[in-house]
Amino acid sequence: MTLIVLISCAALLGIAAGARTFTPPVLVSWAAVIGWLPLEGTALGFLGTWWAVVPLTGLALFELVGDKLPSAPSRLQKGALIARIVSGALTGAALGIALSLIFVGLIAGAFGAFAGTYLCHGGRATCASLFGKDLPAALLEDALAITVACATIWIASGFA
Repeated sequence: MTLIVLISCAALLGIAAGARTFTPPVLVSWAAVIGWLPLEGTALGFLGTWWAVVPLTGLALFELVGDKLPSAPSRLQKGALIARIVSGALTGAALGIALSLIFVGLIAGAFGAFAGTYLCHGGRATCASLFGKDLPAALLEDALAITVACATIWIASGFA
């Protein structure tokens, strides 16, 4: 993986984290479990274990459902924003391990998550106003977050 590919992929995972906090980490965890991302024996090796993949899968599914509820808090609140930045940083760092540039991946993922949080918030609000309701916009955002994260991990795994 080249530095440009690493930065791009880490930032894209961060953007996906801006849309759905747990989608990138669960997909990175699954990729590590099935051997697509070589994390074993590294600082983030725990992501490639069933101890990580099972709860992350549950959290990601819970988030996909909970995000549609009227009581769901805004992603722009301090705690939600920090969680998205941490998620982007963690997944970016996991990609950075392949090049021994964990901090480059971490920074790119964190910046991607920060930008993605605001971009996805604005995009969803715009789509919701076009559709006349929030649910179709939320489902579109789900689909985009999952697709971007899956495609990014697939691309990155080819370089790992």
